[in-house]
Amino acid sequence: MSNHQMKNNARINVVLNKSPEKRASTDWFVSVEEKEKHEVLVRFEHKLANYIGLKEIKALVKELYAWIYISERRKEVGLKSPKQVLHMIFKGNPGTGKTTVARLIASFLHEMNVLSKGHFIEMERADLVGEYIGHTAQKTRDVLKQAQGGVLFIDEAYSLSRGGEKDFGKEAIDTLVRGMENHANEFVLILAGYSKEMDFFLSLNPGLPSRFPISITFPNYSVEELIEMLIGMAKDRDYMIEKDALNRCREHLKHVLVEETYAFSNGRYIRNMVEEAIRLQAVRVLKEDKFTKSELETLRKEDFTFKK
Repeated sequence: MSNHQMKNNARINVVLNKSPEKRASTDWFVSVEEKEKHEVLVRFEHKLANYIGLKEIKALVKELYAWIYISERRKEVGLKSPKQVLHMIFKGNPGTGKTTVARLIASFLHEMNVLSKGHFIEMERADLVGEYIGHTAQKTRDVLKQAQGGVLFIDEAYSLSRGGEKDFGKEAIDTLVRGMENHANEFVLILAGYSKEMDFFLSLNPGLPSRFPISITFPNYSVEELIEMLIGMAKDRDYMIEKDALNRCREHLKHVLVEETYAFSNGRYIRNMVEEAIRLQAVRVLKEDKFTKSELETLRKEDFTFKK
């Protein structure tokens, strides 16, 4: 199955893997005039370039831009330009960029005049589910009202169906569906969570998948992408990592990716690695009583310790 294909039900499935199918060239605009004309896309491409991975997201943003831009040109010559529903499903482990991408999409769609406000609201089960009959519907309607003109991001969305038939979570799902029908083009709803749990959640609610035309799977980062992230996070904190230390981290990450494939926390895991190494380096430098710039900024092999 291809990484990004339009199925018969007009649902886009994107898998952010390491060998994407050949897509449109990234060099759409070369001249200064072209770049100025398409300044919004150029600016968002620069933003996305700061993030490791996410190649298919970068391509998806281009496709959304092209559709919106061409729709406007069609209007100008009297052709029909129907709006599209852009609700999305994000599937993947923590730390794979789901929330970051959702925020960027909110801002991008606002800049393109698809969303009137472009604000980003992140919610979870507790923000939607009430404690008595009727309470959930009201809470969910209030959230939908807040989301008008922006993006509503619900993390761990599968938790809405964990309580069974009598759970108020089902009432929240039903209210969300009604809101999607009544305000189809006035906001974007993104449901996110672990891949397996999201697949099961969607299977329990057969009417849901067709309401989300864009489904994106965020895989774990590769070992080299994680190492790049590690170096970047250290650099942001004015630290550099020795080669031997990087080799130790690389071997550790190879092991962890195999052992914790379905629960690996990616960017969060790397952040914790960096912060622990900084603490251990501080202890080491203090004991050695050497406070040169080189010693203060260098993370060595012994600063990275991992539990077996």
